[in-house]
Amino acid sequence: MGERERNLSLPARLKEVSLLFLKLGAFSFGGPAAYIAIMQRETVRQRHWLDDQDFLDIVGAVNLVPGPNATQVAMYLGLRRAGWRGFLSSGILFIVPGMLATLVLAWVYVQYGSLPQVGWVLYGIKPVVIAIVLIALWDLGKKAVKGIVTALVGIAALALYLLGLNEILLIFAGAVAVLLVYSVRRFGWKNAAAAVGLPVLKVPLSAAAGAVAFGQLTLFLSFLKIGSVIFGSGYVLLALLRSEFVTRLHWLTNQQVLDAIAVGQATPGPVFTSATFVGYLLGRWPGALLATLGIFLPSFALVPLLSYVMPWSKKSPWARAFLDGVNVASLGLMAGVTWQLGRAGVVDVFTIALAVISLVLVFRFKINSVWVILGGAILGVLYKLVSG
Repeated sequence: MGERERNLSLPARLKEVSLLFLKLGAFSFGGPAAYIAIMQRETVRQRHWLDDQDFLDIVGAVNLVPGPNATQVAMYLGLRRAGWRGFLSSGILFIVPGMLATLVLAWVYVQYGSLPQVGWVLYGIKPVVIAIVLIALWDLGKKAVKGIVTALVGIAALALYLLGLNEILLIFAGAVAVLLVYSVRRFGWKNAAAAVGLPVLKVPLSAAAGAVAFGQLTLFLSFLKIGSVIFGSGYVLLALLRSEFVTRLHWLTNQQVLDAIAVGQATPGPVFTSATFVGYLLGRWPGALLATLGIFLPSFALVPLLSYVMPWSKKSPWARAFLDGVNVASLGLMAGVTWQLGRAGVVDVFTIALAVISLVLVFRFKINSVWVILGGAILGVLYKLVSG
């Protein structure tokens, strides 16, 4: 941290946090991997609030708890930079712009029965996002890969993710693998093997036959439940929304759930604002607010708990080894998401050129990634309009 950063007063740091996460909430697109990459550039490379290892530890820690990872990283960064008020302002301001944009699209959807051409926006955003995430992977990978063991764990996590294995299982398996190697080196195989176990995680979302009458309290509790148990990407959110609102409650159709996820991806800020869309479809403005509150509320409880655990993890060699495994496995998953995004997003000469130009602008000329993403969105829409 530079001299300026150390000497800023708390009100000045709170203002800095608020403005940063309002900007990120309003102009960041591309999903959790992209948001985390942008936060790394903004807080590590440009503002020097912390170093790559500290940032990597935060990313690893939030991967161990349920909820929207990028939003939790934003909350933790706000807490670290400006205390409890920074925690609240970073979380709220990162969420609210996307929630408002989602509300607008939900209103259009209800009024006209269709969505604007959100695919045009994603067409220009995806190549830019790939470039930004690749740069973040390079920066963070230099800290996360601390030897042959962590390198192999990261590669294995990437390969197994692409083969379809569960994300949270891979994160814990990577952590246990690194911890086991550390234990073997310290105590020998027999004593180490007995000390390491792999937790089993269950997601208690069950199906039930028959439709359930709509109620705002049931809506809130359903999203509170989802926010308390969800690990992983927007694809996991899609599965849980379908299980809860199509299969169990019979309140939505499969197409409505798919539209909700599409809106969450096409609007700025967290993909979890898909909850806002679902809430509006079912209960208009009160439903939208309750659904948004329900899905994000668990994170506001979990992140402060992590803030107490993190200092201890830096002092304990066992916790450090465990977190090193989490970190490198998380980067492996991030690389897997980038590969999938690349296959879906870099599909022609225009998107290839956009990805290369974005890589040069961000890496070589240090252009703020938020504006590069916004430029990509605009160019994508213009290209689709011109090409017909």
